[in-house]
Amino acid sequence: MKKLLLSTISLFGILAFAQQNGDAKTEDSIKAWSIRGENTLMLNQASFSNWIGGGANNVGFIAGINYNMTYEKGDDLWENIVILGYGQNNTEGLGNRKTQDAINLSTNYGRKISKNWYASGGASLQTQFAEGFEDGNNPSAFKLSNFMAPGFVNLGAGFTYRPNDNFTMTLRPANARWTFVLDKDLQLAGNYGLKNNGDSSLFQFGFLGTALYKVQLMENISLTNTASVFTNYLDHPDRLVLGYGGILNMKINRYISANITADVIYDHNQIQKTQVKQTLGIGFAYNIIKGKDRSENKKNQMWK
Repeated sequence: MKKLLLSTISLFGILAFAQQNGDAKTEDSIKAWSIRGENTLMLNQASFSNWIGGGANNVGFIAGINYNMTYEKGDDLWENIVILGYGQNNTEGLGNRKTQDAINLSTNYGRKISKNWYASGGASLQTQFAEGFEDGNNPSAFKLSNFMAPGFVNLGAGFTYRPNDNFTMTLRPANARWTFVLDKDLQLAGNYGLKNNGDSSLFQFGFLGTALYKVQLMENISLTNTASVFTNYLDHPDRLVLGYGGILNMKINRYISANITADVIYDHNQIQKTQVKQTLGIGFAYNIIKGKDRSENKKNQMWK
């Protein structure tokens, strides 16, 4: 009986130690994650009655989420970004028109090779939710785009420079880029760089550089900048694909904020002109902040 009791006590002791050790590892893993998320719903509305100056009644919305999830522990760095946005405006006499439509997903894993530098590899996807037309989203107008038409997929390896939590730069000298056009109505030679009628994808291989910079302009006002450049080694390397995105966030209180966004794109395969998009909205915002940033350099730290 004593041996049985001793064995039982020993077994419980081992299980308790194992559980405690497992809990410690789980807690340690949780501490390694930093999650920053913003959920927004921007509203706009105008109403006119006997207004001599004229005008059309309209109401609209822009909804979006912007999440940055980073795992940083020891020599490992894994960054994940999820950006989704969609908006419409309904104007009397014109109907619905799309004002925002974006899907932007990316992941990048790095292993530290020296101070602030990581050997890294990653992937990204850029597309939209719904059809796009020359006249907003008027179905009778000329169709320009759709979900995964185009859809851009990048997969590559290179190096990431991250001196602090506000700045990340990734350079990929070996990057594969696929342009997908899965809408048959848009599978025309020359459209988004397609070589032949009926083609559904275009493959490119080249250099991709991306950068993310966040700055706190003043209390409750922050600016997030993203930029990218791609050149295709295989065909016309001089035709750079350039992109810039800026989000100016002005926090009014815990649940209300105003946002100004600007996007600039130049892609010879899409249209031989500079594309510009700008939005302004005020509405509801709910932020999620979990974990702590772990950069060595905390200067100009915007997340608190």
